[in-house]
Formats: sequence, structure tokens, C-alpha cells
Amino acid sequence: MWPEAVERVAGELRAAAVEAVLEEFPEGAATAQAAAKAIGCSLAEVVKSLVFVCDSSVVLALVPGDRRADEQKVAAACGAGQARVAHAREVLAATGYEPGAVAPFALRAIDVVLLEQSILQYERVWVGAGSPSHMAGLAPLELQRLSRARTADLVAQR
Repeated sequence: MWPEAVERVAGELRAAAVEAVLEEFPEGAATAQAAAKAIGCSLAEVVKSLVFVCDSSVVLALVPGDRRADEQKVAAACGAGQARVAHAREVLAATGYEPGAVAPFALRAIDVVLLEQSILQYERVWVGAGSPSHMAGLAPLELQRLSRARTADLVAQR
């Protein structure tokens, strides 16, 4: 039996008939680097679920693990004047998940979900699945469908 938050993610995947792999990594996967190492994939194939407060909206930005989100681009993508990274308590309240364990679906109070457009190039990507040691692997188009995300350019220039 998985922790409640992981069960929530698994239930959402089943209900949406998404072909996905849900895995536990006892060594932990709370950061993109740790997840890529545990999974054995590139850092770009790990999707970070980042929560921003954009004016009065709470926004989830899905960005590749090898890139940084650009706050100005996130704000512009959701029509806000400014964006800031949410505090830990705001992340938990808005998503129902602890920081480092945020899944991009089965969310409590997220107003907008944005997906960095470059993520769509991969066959499979890995997302947080409700705990710091659980990840779900799925096709990017399924991630977009399940999270109801709209694509945008969200990352800082290298």
C-alpha cells in the first residue's frame, strides 16, 4: 500500500486511463537531479512541478529538470503582472502535496497549469507522484491532457 498522496496519483492515472509507470525510489527523488539519477534518465526528462503566485492566481509551471523557470515568462503566460515562487505552506495548500513531491494533477486549488513546450519532444517524461520517493513516467501529451496544461515558453535562456 502506498502513502495516501501516492494512491491519489495512482487513482487519477487509472481513472483517466493513462498508460503510465508509477515507481518508488527508496533512495529518494525529491530533486530533479536525484530523480534523474534514480530513474536512469536525462535531467531534461524529469519534469519539475513549480508553484508560483501570479498576482492573485496560483499557477503550476511544469518545466524540464535541466532548466530554470523564468518568473517573467510564467507571469506573461498567465496574464499576470508579476510572479513569485510560492512558499512551502502555499505549495501544500494549493496542491495537496509537500514540496519535492508535487504531482501535476489531482490538485487542490491551482488556477492555471502551464507546460514548457520543449517537454513535448520526449517519448516519456517523469513527474512527481505524491511523495519524495515516488515518480510517474508517462507520455508528455498524456501529461498535458491529464494536467489540463497549456503550453508556453517558460524557461530562462541558457
